[in-house]
Amino acid sequence: MRVVSGSARGCRLTPVPGMHTRPTTDRVKENIFNLIQEHIRGSEVLDLFAGTGQLGIEALSRGAKHCDFVEHAAAAYHIVRKNTQAARVDARASLFKTEAAAFLSRTAKRRYDVIFLDPPYGGTVLENALAQIERFDILAINGIIICESAAEDKFSHCFAAVRERRYGATMITVLQRQNGGTDEEHENCDLPGQL
Repeated sequence: MRVVSGSARGCRLTPVPGMHTRPTTDRVKENIFNLIQEHIRGSEVLDLFAGTGQLGIEALSRGAKHCDFVEHAAAAYHIVRKNTQAARVDARASLFKTEAAAFLSRTAKRRYDVIFLDPPYGGTVLENALAQIERFDILAINGIIICESAAEDKFSHCFAAVRERRYGATMITVLQRQNGGTDEEHENCDLPGQL
């Protein structure tokens, strides 16, 4: 697992011990950033289920302005800190040891240009995170959300799917606001429950 491009290119990142964290493969990560590269430079980024922190670190390496890393598991949180330091992007990183739902409920009024969502596969975690992102209105008007899920996972949301790519058992979905983020979008969207 390494940084693919940018100022930290080639930097080896430390994985989280055990089987509870599933890192994005370098191939999938490179393809994600090929899809979204025009959104990265100068962006405010949220890596909501940070794991090793590799998606946010890749964004910072490629010129993102700042990234908030959110990770509730103690072992993974310390790995994110270690990896941001190894990649020399820690000056532009803020780390939060908390559950995703708790972070989102406190970050209202903050706007992100790029949001990475790579939660555990299956269940409703991804769907609920999208509902809260919509509810607390933290996606910038021209911002994007990058969702990583199992290819068979289905999730509802209030955003427009602008790109979908399948890489083996992994599905990458890029979402944007519908109708430019108008009030009508908020009124007509039936949101699922909280995280």
